[in-house]
Amino acid sequence: MARYLVTGGAGFIGSHVVDALVERGETVRIVDDLSTGSRRNVERLDSVEFLEADLAQPGTATRAVTGTDYVVHLAAIPSVPRSVSDPLRSHRANIDATLLLLLAARDLGVTRIVLASSSSVYGDTPSLPKDEEMRPAPLSPYALHKLVGEEYARQFSALYGLDTVSLRFFNVFGPRQPPGSPYSGVISLFVSALAESRQPTIHGDGEQTRDFTFVSDVAEGILSACRAPGLSGQVINLARGGRTSINELFQAVRVETGATVEPIYGAWRPGDVRDSQADVRLARRLLGFEARVTVEEGLRRTVEWYRDDLMSEK
Repeated sequence: MARYLVTGGAGFIGSHVVDALVERGETVRIVDDLSTGSRRNVERLDSVEFLEADLAQPGTATRAVTGTDYVVHLAAIPSVPRSVSDPLRSHRANIDATLLLLLAARDLGVTRIVLASSSSVYGDTPSLPKDEEMRPAPLSPYALHKLVGEEYARQFSALYGLDTVSLRFFNVFGPRQPPGSPYSGVISLFVSALAESRQPTIHGDGEQTRDFTFVSDVAEGILSACRAPGLSGQVINLARGGRTSINELFQAVRVETGATVEPIYGAWRPGDVRDSQADVRLARRLLGFEARVTVEEGLRRTVEWYRDDLMSEK
């Protein structure tokens, strides 16, 4: 039985990783300041240790890492728009906290640390699909923060021998993605709006494309990255490897919800990229990763969860 730390473990992706670890019988500790996560996501898991704390505060990373074998680093302010409007706060959460965690993992003999990165590091390069050898071109502070985290991880592997892996997530969706914020994922915003017969806003013309990946597949990929041999210093895309336009996505969500409203088209958001699609060959080869949940099936599960969640609040 291994001991895992999941930073941001009460959040959307983190809570699914925690679920998967508990199902496997592993020992799990969460550190989360609950700025974007929720205790509700993990409160049913009695065996999980919960540390409510800010990783960017001195001493928190050491307390969180002590006694653990593997670290899954998901804590962040995961939003391009928020990083544009408040780059200082995002820098603190996304870079300062990551450096402190890497130092603690190095000093306390962690077996491996897996860091969440983002497809946003590729920027708006026209070549598709995006492969790991492409030159990064971040368009937002958030994208830059993720790239800096990757480079810190590479250097800690090269300089100190700390085993690190950085996973570039694309557009992750599924149950527990919070819908109540303008910074939420587009699917959660669509579902919550259509469930209430509101018109959601699509930024731009809606023909921009994204590589949507269901959260349970991402969680499995993360756990594979914890244990797969020979990965130190690697950066790996983790996604389905497909493309769906925002207009296509809206129509699919509308079918699932049975709604009839039309979207509102608004201005393009600064820092957004036009098209995104992952080259997933490296993940297949190094992790044995293959996304199993289709976008359609993932949407069905997501809409079902939101319906149940809304009913539970009434």
